[in-house]
Amino acid sequence: MNAPDLGLPMAVPAKGLPARVRIHEVGARDGLQNEKATVPTAVKAEFVRRLAGTGLTTIEATSFVHPKWVPQLADAEDLYPEISGLPVSLPVLVPNERGLDRALALGARSVAVFASATESFARANLNRTVDEALAMFEPVVARAKGEDVHVRGYLSMCFGDPWEGPVPVPQVVRVCRALLDMGCDELSLGDTVGVATPGHVTALLTALTGADVPVSALGVHFHDTYGQALANTLAALQQGVTTVDASAGGLGGCPYAKSATGNLATEDLVWMLRGLGIDTGVDLGRLVATSVWMAAHLGRPSPSRTVRALSHQES
Repeated sequence: MNAPDLGLPMAVPAKGLPARVRIHEVGARDGLQNEKATVPTAVKAEFVRRLAGTGLTTIEATSFVHPKWVPQLADAEDLYPEISGLPVSLPVLVPNERGLDRALALGARSVAVFASATESFARANLNRTVDEALAMFEPVVARAKGEDVHVRGYLSMCFGDPWEGPVPVPQVVRVCRALLDMGCDELSLGDTVGVATPGHVTALLTALTGADVPVSALGVHFHDTYGQALANTLAALQQGVTTVDASAGGLGGCPYAKSATGNLATEDLVWMLRGLGIDTGVDLGRLVATSVWMAAHLGRPSPSRTVRALSHQES
């Protein structure tokens, strides 16, 4: 018998937290793009179907980036038609206008662009300066909005950079403001190398709201490099954030920042939110089973502590 059968964790709500959180599931894109071995298209499609069956409503599906840069996602044109009929939102990453063309041709209705708060990462990831990257995204966002497509703006290195060290809060605010001004519907604040701590999260969110960035437009994307992802998530919830990125089974990292380890595991997030009495609409048992299934395909146990605890996976 596992913990959910016993009614655990016990729900004990805390004051000042949202009643519901939307999980932006990134395992199928951010998770699998970091795998050394390419996962077959059929397995990816089944992974997304199983994730949809857990109650997740937003599942980032793939990336329309050039295969040279992310060969693990070279099958985007083959994968997307296999899953496009699912009754969930299926955002896709589009690095430029060519990527947007490919996504729109397949009927994508939600896309994301990927910016950086630091010059070093902008060079490593996009071979451009921060401002050059923003200029590249302007026509992408404008065209997407012209097609009534939802646009998310990812912002990497919001809390620290492996080349530059600490990232000044005003620097992050400037790029966030630029992304919103060009038309992005929402922003995802990325702790790409997992160095954030709760006080830093609170300071950044406070600065953003002070710059007229609505908290309703913000999501958070934490990596668990130093074991801070859940603590940082709680700090964000206390500031009114209701969108949290997470990856089923804790899959993923960042191919351009070698010190980045796995994303916050969706199961660990759901366990904490359940204990706080916060609704996610996610069936934790089905989610754990999905991650165990994918772990078997990847040939290793899930790094998620909740998955291990509820499935009795051995490390």
